[in-house]
This record gives sequence, C-alpha cells and structure tokens, in this order.
Amino acid sequence: MLDIRFIRENAEAVKAAMINRNADVDVVALLALDCRRRTLVSDVEELKAERNKISKSIGLMVKEGRDPEEIKTQVRGMGDKISAFDEKLREVDATLRDALLYIPNLPSDTTPIGKDENDNPVVRSWSEKVEFDFEPKPHWDLGKALNLFDLERGAKIAGSGFPLFTGRGAKLERALIQFMLDLHTEKHGYTEIAPPFMCNDTAMTGTGQLPKFAEDMYAVPIDGLYPIPTAEVPVTNMYGNEILSQKLPICYTAYTPCFRREAGSAGKDTRGLLRVHQFDKVEMVKFTTPEASAEEHEKLTLDAERVLQKLDLHYRVIELCTGDLGFSAAKCYDIELWAPAQDKWLEVSSCSNFNDYQARRANIRYRNEDGKTAFVHTINGSGVALPRLVIAILENNQNADGSIDLPEALWPYMGGLQKLA
Repeated sequence: MLDIRFIRENAEAVKAAMINRNADVDVVALLALDCRRRTLVSDVEELKAERNKISKSIGLMVKEGRDPEEIKTQVRGMGDKISAFDEKLREVDATLRDALLYIPNLPSDTTPIGKDENDNPVVRSWSEKVEFDFEPKPHWDLGKALNLFDLERGAKIAGSGFPLFTGRGAKLERALIQFMLDLHTEKHGYTEIAPPFMCNDTAMTGTGQLPKFAEDMYAVPIDGLYPIPTAEVPVTNMYGNEILSQKLPICYTAYTPCFRREAGSAGKDTRGLLRVHQFDKVEMVKFTTPEASAEEHEKLTLDAERVLQKLDLHYRVIELCTGDLGFSAAKCYDIELWAPAQDKWLEVSSCSNFNDYQARRANIRYRNEDGKTAFVHTINGSGVALPRLVIAILENNQNADGSIDLPEALWPYMGGLQKLA
C-alpha cells in the first residue's frame, strides 16, 4: 500500500507511474478524499479543544455559586456534534483505506517503461535449445504413455485444471520438491517453513491478493478462509503487525500446493499441465532493509536460476516493464523455461521486489540503525513452480523411443532411477 502522504507530496509522479503501469487510478479523486479527511480531523480537533476549554469553566462556576446547567447543555451538544464528526471520520478513513488498497505499487526507478509483455527486455539466458533428430512429442503425450499423470481422472474428481499424478510421475513431483528445498536450505541459506495451506482475509490483504484479485481466489465462505495461491501469503504474514527483532535479511523457503481460479484465463493454454488451478511450488521469501533490498532481490533471482542450472534446462530471464508488472511489485524478473514440443517459453518463476508496499499493508516493521521503527522491504520468488518444470524436463529430455532421461541432480531423489521408460 502506498503512503497517502507520499501521494500527496508527489502527486504528479504518482500519476505518471500509474499511466506507465496502464493502471486506472484517479489520483485527483483520491487526494480530494484525503483533503476531506484532513478537514474533518481539523474540525473535530478544534471542536474537542473548544469543548475542553468550556468544560473547565464549569468547576469555576460551581465554586462561584453560579448555575452551570446552561454550559453543561452546551457541552453535551458539542459532544453530540463530536460523535457525529467521529462517525463521519471513520467512514472517510475506511473509504480512503479501501481506495489505497486498490492502487498498485510504484515501479522502481530501474524498471523499464513499456506497454505490455512485448516490451519486456531479455536480461540473460542460460544454455542452448536442445536439438532433436526426431519430432519431439508434447508433454501430455509423453506423460500419458509413461503413466506419469491421469488428467481425465483428475478432472473427474475435481474438474478441469486439477491434475492427478500417478506412480513415477507423483514421485517426480515429490523428488523435485525435495531437491529444491534441500538446495535452498543447504546451499542458499534459507530456513525451511511449513506454513498453513489456508489464510484469512487479513493475510490475503497483507500481500496484495485482496481485495483486487478476489475473483481469482478460491474461498471457504463458512470459515472465511482461502486456500493459498502461493506460500508468499502465509510466510510473509508470519510477521504481520510485528516489529522484527531478528537480524535482517531473514530468508525463508517453503513448499505448498497453490490454488488459483484464474477466472480470466478460461480457454487459454488448457491442454496438459500448462495452466492448472492446483499446482505445487517451492517459494523463497526475504525480509530485508531498504538499503539492501535491490541486492537481495538479485541474489534471490540467482537462487531460482541455480535450480534450473542444476537440472540442466535452457532458460531465460526477462525483466517486466511497467505495463506488465504485477500489482504489488516494484521490480520483477520472470524466469522462463523452453518447451520444445510447443515451441514456446513457459514462466516458472517471478522474482519480485515489493519495497515496503506489502509491509505497509501487513504492518511489518524493524528498527533501523537509529533505533526508529521503519517498514521492512519484502522480496519473493518461486524457487521454482511445478508442473511447468515437469513439462520442461519431459520435453527437453525425451528420446525417440518416448523415454525420458532424468537430470543427474534428481537421481538420488528418484531412488537411483535415471530414466523414465
């Protein structure tokens, strides 16, 4: 959430940022609401000061033997006016907060300006595309032939977009999760967290999922809980309404299933495992100081990349421009894997720096070198997401006979199995 004082003092810069983001934000209306709020605060404080001044005269009148009833009546009337002002102020406060919750984060000064995904620059790539001497098969054919997943039965159980992994396919999912958690905890310095898979609306609001993206969330209306769309939500909100006492940065990694309705994506990339409503993911989350956040963001992105390097997969890193930037992010890198059978790139990680945007929403603070409280900066990224990682492994490591060579890094996690056949 943006600071209303910052918006007030930098109105033109905020307007320009919203234009660059393609965000429909009426900054003028927001500032008018802020002005109304400040006028109400001034009026009610003035009225309270006047009431206190008059109230003090009641005791003096009693001492002097004068009847204070008229003054008491005046004070009671002023009290009624103050109550009405306070109620109106609460309404305006709530309206202003709701308006602020719908305003996206300001892009970083280093985020490239652009209209949409076509303006996202490629920052770097790793390895080369695999060259086949046969026509590569798509993952849905490979997986079906090898009995790695059964999408039809998954759909029978829960509907389209809820994959059912079977046999060695289920083991591959588990192996990848364990491999990534071990890499991040043993090599990259993260502490593993096993968070709840459900969150309340306060947590969803803290990281920016609510209220903006309510239609993309699954919900349990009776209990007021949401199956999480990413481990970012519970892990970040661990410290909601707290002042951190630990030395920063704090680095966490967590495995969770993720649930996303993605209401606007009906009919897009629905075949196989490309776009699903439930998927597994290993997430990385950092809490850091403003001074170190840019460096920690770069480090986190490299940590996600090392997962793919260990698996010997061709990938590229793109930087999202202002017009394609996620709602809460100030700066973001997407990591994309190459899927040869489909001749396309698949996003498996978004590594985002939110600056203090989430911390303001969730009220997460620390004490700076001067001993004053300030909002932390939060950073997160997938490290990485499945099942698109499975897609890339199947399609890039396939042989002409339909078998799959497993990456060497996974052999210990697959019980020594080196090939799916």
